[in-house]
Amino acid sequence: MAKAKEVKTNAMRILEAMNIPFKYYTYECAEFVDGIQIADKLGLPYEKVYKTLVTRGSSRNYFVFVIPIAEELDMKKAARAVGEKSVEMLHVKDINAVTGYVRGGCTAIGMKKQFVTRIDEGARLQPDIYVSGGRIGSQINLKPDELAAAAKAEFADLIKNKEL
Repeated sequence: MAKAKEVKTNAMRILEAMNIPFKYYTYECAEFVDGIQIADKLGLPYEKVYKTLVTRGSSRNYFVFVIPIAEELDMKKAARAVGEKSVEMLHVKDINAVTGYVRGGCTAIGMKKQFVTRIDEGARLQPDIYVSGGRIGSQINLKPDELAAAAKAEFADLIKNKEL
């Protein structure tokens, strides 16, 4: 039986062009599932799996935030991190038109345009993290600093502090 051809995403092509090493994982998935379900499917620790969120600022510009899957984006911190008065989540129906990716397959690497991108500073504490590979059913594993380089991102404090 012939081996299925590996489907390279735009994100993977960019990482290869930049000579950034990464590991690629696939999982069976017909439709959107959240990051927690993906981590469970692949047997990954939640603190190493990150989700990509797209927002629109009060200036009407778009901003990208990469945070751990089990955490919530602090909208005030996010707005401060990109110099906006406020940011709000992009409506799901607009994700593809703005980013070129679909919900559940959105990654900070290789969007249609280069948007201002911030990665939660906690990523720096991890030797490596997992992010979407650029389509549903794929995850990329790489070093946080290399994700930042590929996505032209900076690190910032972005997540809501847990109540004690």
